[in-house]
Amino acid sequence: MSADSPTTAEPTPRYHAALPVAGLGRRLVALVYDGLLLLAMAFAYGALILTVEVQLFGASEAPVLHWGGIGGLWTALFYLGLWAWLALYYLWCWRRSGQTLGMKTWRLRLQQPDGSPPTLRQAWLRCLLAPLALASVIGYLWCLWSRSGDCLHDRWSGTRVVVLPRKR
Repeated sequence: MSADSPTTAEPTPRYHAALPVAGLGRRLVALVYDGLLLLAMAFAYGALILTVEVQLFGASEAPVLHWGGIGGLWTALFYLGLWAWLALYYLWCWRRSGQTLGMKTWRLRLQQPDGSPPTLRQAWLRCLLAPLALASVIGYLWCLWSRSGDCLHDRWSGTRVVVLPRKR
């Protein structure tokens, strides 16, 4: 094997640190892809919860999701569990490869500014902040006038989303 032959080794963090930051359009399209998967995961979560409710309370006595009394507590726990279920998808993907399914499709990767993978703390922080950034719209639009090209939740979590080169 000569020194000029390509290796199959993983690129170094220095290589990843030099990659360009992802633009808003590419991020949003990847988010739509992930949204379809999250919708399926939400349906599965709802089916699981409904099955548990029917087993515990019977079909006619299962709690209805509403915000009054004990039903309000059940509703809050349901939505908290749903958020945790969906956040686990992101945590698993980001910690494993830095990419969700939508990010892989659009050649995006989540990383620290130095090119290394995000820490567990950074991934959790992103899971908390990204929905708020999306809901406020400004959090995502921030990348349009930010010199670094990062969204607000990127800055606050100490991460960045980069575009990977095409594989040959």
